[in-house]
Amino acid sequence: MGCPSGHHSSSRAPHRCQPGCPQAAPSLTPIHRAGYCSFYGECGRNPERNTSLVASNVPCLANSPARAASGQLLALLRSVCPELVQDANQTTFVCCNLAQLYALQLSVALSGAVLSRCPSCARNFANLYCHNTCSPDQSLFTNVSRIVNRTTALGTRQLAVVEYQAYYGQEFADASFASCQGVRLPVTGGYAIDTMCGRYGARLCTTQRWLDFQGDVNNGLAPLQIDVHLVPNGTQLPDGIAPLSPPAWSCAEAPSAEDEPCSCQDCAQSCPPIRAPTDPPPPFRLGAADGALVICALLFAILSLTFIFARLSKRCVPKKPPAPRRAPERHSSCCASCLTDARHHRLLARGFRWWGTLVAGHPLVVLLVTAVVTGGLAAGMANLRLTTDPVELWSAPGSRARQEKAFYDQHFGPFLRTNQVIVTAPGRLGASYESVLLGAKNFSGVLAEEVLLALLELQEQLANISVVAPTGKVVALNDVCYAPLNPEVPTLSDCCVNSPTQYFQNNRTHLGMVAAQTAGKETGTADWRDHLIYCVNSPLSFKDITALELSCMAQYGGPVFPYIAFGGYPGSEYTEAEALIVTYSLNNFPRTDPRHQWALSWEEKFLQVVQDFQRAHPELSVSYMAERSLEDEINRTTAEDIPIFTISYLVVFIYIALALGDYTAWHRVLVESKVTLALGGIVVVVGAVFASMGFLALLGLPSSLIILEVVPFLVLAVGADNIFIFVLEYQQQSQRAPGETREQHIGRVLAQVAPSMLLCSLSEAICFFLGALSSMPAVRTFALTAAVAILFDFLLQVSCFVALVALDARRQEAARYDVCCCCGRSKEGARGPGARLLHPLMHRFYTPLLLHRLARPVVVLLFLFLACAGIYLTLQVSVGLDQELSMPTDSYLLQYFSALNQYLAVGVPTYFVTTEGYNFSSAEGTNGICSSSGCAPNSLTHTIQYASRFPNVSYLAISATSWVDDFLDWLNPTGRCCRIHTSGNLTGQFCPSTTNGLGCLRRCLNATRRPTVPEFQKYLPWFLHDRPTLQCAKGGLGAYDTSVSMDANGTILATRFMAYQRPLRTSQEYTAALRAARALAEEITTTLRQVPGTHPDFHVFPYTVTYVYYEQYLTVVQEGLVMLALCLVPTFVVSFLLLGTDLRSSAATLITIAMILVDTVGAMALWGIPYNAVALINLVAAVGISVEFVSHITCAFTRSAQPCRLARAADATTNMGSKVVSGVALTSLPGIVVLAFAKAQLIQIFFFRLNLIITLLGLAHGLIFLPVLLSYMGPSSRVAAKEPPRDPKGQQGTGLGLGNPCFEGTERGTVPGQG
Repeated sequence: MGCPSGHHSSSRAPHRCQPGCPQAAPSLTPIHRAGYCSFYGECGRNPERNTSLVASNVPCLANSPARAASGQLLALLRSVCPELVQDANQTTFVCCNLAQLYALQLSVALSGAVLSRCPSCARNFANLYCHNTCSPDQSLFTNVSRIVNRTTALGTRQLAVVEYQAYYGQEFADASFASCQGVRLPVTGGYAIDTMCGRYGARLCTTQRWLDFQGDVNNGLAPLQIDVHLVPNGTQLPDGIAPLSPPAWSCAEAPSAEDEPCSCQDCAQSCPPIRAPTDPPPPFRLGAADGALVICALLFAILSLTFIFARLSKRCVPKKPPAPRRAPERHSSCCASCLTDARHHRLLARGFRWWGTLVAGHPLVVLLVTAVVTGGLAAGMANLRLTTDPVELWSAPGSRARQEKAFYDQHFGPFLRTNQVIVTAPGRLGASYESVLLGAKNFSGVLAEEVLLALLELQEQLANISVVAPTGKVVALNDVCYAPLNPEVPTLSDCCVNSPTQYFQNNRTHLGMVAAQTAGKETGTADWRDHLIYCVNSPLSFKDITALELSCMAQYGGPVFPYIAFGGYPGSEYTEAEALIVTYSLNNFPRTDPRHQWALSWEEKFLQVVQDFQRAHPELSVSYMAERSLEDEINRTTAEDIPIFTISYLVVFIYIALALGDYTAWHRVLVESKVTLALGGIVVVVGAVFASMGFLALLGLPSSLIILEVVPFLVLAVGADNIFIFVLEYQQQSQRAPGETREQHIGRVLAQVAPSMLLCSLSEAICFFLGALSSMPAVRTFALTAAVAILFDFLLQVSCFVALVALDARRQEAARYDVCCCCGRSKEGARGPGARLLHPLMHRFYTPLLLHRLARPVVVLLFLFLACAGIYLTLQVSVGLDQELSMPTDSYLLQYFSALNQYLAVGVPTYFVTTEGYNFSSAEGTNGICSSSGCAPNSLTHTIQYASRFPNVSYLAISATSWVDDFLDWLNPTGRCCRIHTSGNLTGQFCPSTTNGLGCLRRCLNATRRPTVPEFQKYLPWFLHDRPTLQCAKGGLGAYDTSVSMDANGTILATRFMAYQRPLRTSQEYTAALRAARALAEEITTTLRQVPGTHPDFHVFPYTVTYVYYEQYLTVVQEGLVMLALCLVPTFVVSFLLLGTDLRSSAATLITIAMILVDTVGAMALWGIPYNAVALINLVAAVGISVEFVSHITCAFTRSAQPCRLARAADATTNMGSKVVSGVALTSLPGIVVLAFAKAQLIQIFFFRLNLIITLLGLAHGLIFLPVLLSYMGPSSRVAAKEPPRDPKGQQGTGLGLGNPCFEGTERGTVPGQG
């Protein structure tokens, strides 16, 4: 009689017994009466069966009275079929002998291994076959319909029953099926009914289909055919037949006093009311409108009205006549010269003047010394460690995710390496298939025999890969593959490969098999399609029900679940899948392990073979990836984009070389050009970057590719501004004082601009040093490198670059050509300043237009609107970094990611990991984990199962597998999994389920109960190393042997329970999944800490390979806000000090920089730039660049001696604005635009787009909004300070540093007032 698990669905259509049903054959079962049998005893094997997974005999025809049971038969009956045993004072009759009962016991044990976790289901199922086989009233509900003649070895003729009809009451059958319908299979996370309903699976299984499958002779377990008829209650059947209708237990009932009801996980009726988790809060709304938009609109209205009211109020106040003032002074130097403490800054000016004169007098010595020092520091790059591992870049070593990863790797080894191929057949038409046995099915275009053969060809090539690793080892697949059932000495056939062809064991012969198939009166053929239809619905089957009689298990011995091997199918129609998925799982090793190189070498060859396959099959679309692919592609695109960066720097160099020149006549262009000086400025920047990286490398700080890409741009933007200010100031003050040498002239100019350079560089360096407080390694190393590079850049500018200016001045005075200084022209007399374009344009057109009385209010309102819009758009910026953006535009991984998002039906595994300190071996500890009968309702696996019911909130699609549940089922004495040798040399040792003999009759437990602590510790290692078989599907080898980490004493140090996430598409979903998993783990931890004996430090945490990347997004917003706020603090403080404790100007500086940041983040939303650590790096850099745009204008305004705010704003805009445009904006923009042509999307998005936004917004705020803001809220013009002493040489300055009362040796000049 067929029973158990792992069986397959019958092909017979369900039907109920109604008038016109097949009648009982009077010649085979003429008597249908209580106390009579239909068959009895054994008549050997079924001659009509070719193969059988379990050896079993068919009964002999015997329509005779039932026999009395006694002795050993009665004792065994009491154990196997207690419902058939009468009271002690009554005789028990049966229709089976001892041999039949032993066979029945084996069948019940097989089903019990799957169903025992739900006692009422196991009992109902066993009761069904107990009645079929041994009931004394067997003839009432059975009718033999077919027999065969058989002759024994002794010549005795027998009539063997090969088919009979069974009649069951509908209510009894439905109740039995209902009790089993929800029973889980912990090892798969699915349902036990999946293995017991054949091609229908759990989703389409019904009572009739379930029972038909059990009686299908083709399922590999049933010894004969049973035709099941379900009879509605009250229906009268002819010939005295009465349907079987014994009581059936509901899954919420305990079948005996010793048993428990089925658990909630197996029985919905046992579940307490489960409150659905609350959905995420809806977007903030005010009525039907977007709440944030309304608030930002109100904010804009309030600010605008406040501004308008303030302006109107001021107009109503009578103006006092201005007091007489001294002649205005022209001031265009930066803020360092504005400090009120004249003594300190006079000393600072004297120091820089002395230093500049000294450097200009000994330029070659200075160049030699700075070259040696810079080269020495840069030599530290020999110790540079370039970090390319994304984990090391974006996850702090002390972060929670890194600590959890280290714990997981220590106890379970690194996460498996995944190598995957996704094959589709675009444009290929599908076809319908009419299976004789299984009905009509549609097959997609990709599910064609020629495609499967091509896929099989690819796998054969991959299996035959042999590659030499850098260590010299010849590496084959079995050297690196994950082999769950033979991890010690794996062969190629042991490697875990999931693919559709594994349903045919990757065997061409199996794929090409065809067999004659009969179903009732219909005949035809069965081929690979019949087998596939069956296997996708019953992947755990060892034998299908078709005439092919093939196993569904993969070549390595495990199942292939269809949601892993197929993609893009509607519902559960796997044969309509649009994609075939092949997955190779490799063992992962630490990077220091030589085997890590083995895996890398194999994966490199894997990629080559798949690429060749793609070229050989253009009709197929092949998407693929290896574990190494992501890092490989990032490194490749970085190398390929080096020319883009080179061109970018070249463009910047050309601009600086042309813009620094002070051209007075065409014939002097070669003399007055500054190519050499520009090149020297670039070398200074590069030297500062290399020196900073070398210095930090000597300190042991690693670097990264993002530092090489961003820091030079940042330092160039900051350094070029200082270069322009210094050179242009020197050119404007080209006339020396009487008796002043060239060296003294350079020293005087340096004294005027160096304090500005020092303090602006200092504020930017402090900003970046504060940015180094970030927890993300990439941000921290970038900030440190940028801070040190800016300081080194300043030191080199006031030394090396000053020496270069001195040499260039000497060359120009000698009328030598630039670059080719050996040649030249004849000397000419002193010439005036060269032609300038920006300054006249700003003086004549731009400034008057900007500061017109009608334009200024419009500018303020416009920028207020932009700020409020920026605040609203900031709330719309997505947080995260989708992995597609890290790839170049021509990467093969983009096609793979697209296929992954389109076709994959299930996400990555998520493990819930327990730490040391929990007593699994106690009854309370076991019940706190498991999910079967008798387990705590809030146990670990129950809690995860509840969460998986709401995948939109928990992001879990498949509940956790549980080694504890399968261990308890493995121990169940009704099965044959846990047995002990009772004789011979192996006495007391484990006896595998495949071993037969009287020496293995002793069970590990004598009753269904929780193991004691000694039993738990003794039997757990046996379970973990027991290979699953048909006789015992609960063996833990492969599924759980690596899920429990124990020390030498058997103490459990860590365990893991695997669930599956639902498919996640975006980084926002990955982050939300991490947040939900951690919340679930915290809930479980709180519950388990209440179990007696649990250590207070015990906890449960979720782990998957992606968490270490996405953890940063849990805090990146808060961390970014804090970091940017910290960066603004030194900017304000330094400005406050630089501007002579001028609160208004400092506030204007702070407001403008903050508005630049807000508008930048808002523009990110408009241009599709997500916020993440890379964006944060650029935003931190934006603060430094904004200082360059803003501080010079503010300082020039503060120093201006024009009679009113408006005139001072005009003065600052005209004189300093042109230098800001030349030195900051036009230096950066050409190089930024070139980056638009980079292949790497990261560079296009975060370096081209974001830096373009920063530069344009910085320029707009610095040259449009800030002058207008200062004209309204800037400080009033100060009373002129006491006349400083005149320069001994009597020289009047006309440039940046003039009129500065803080600097000795300057004299006021007069400039015309600004209108």
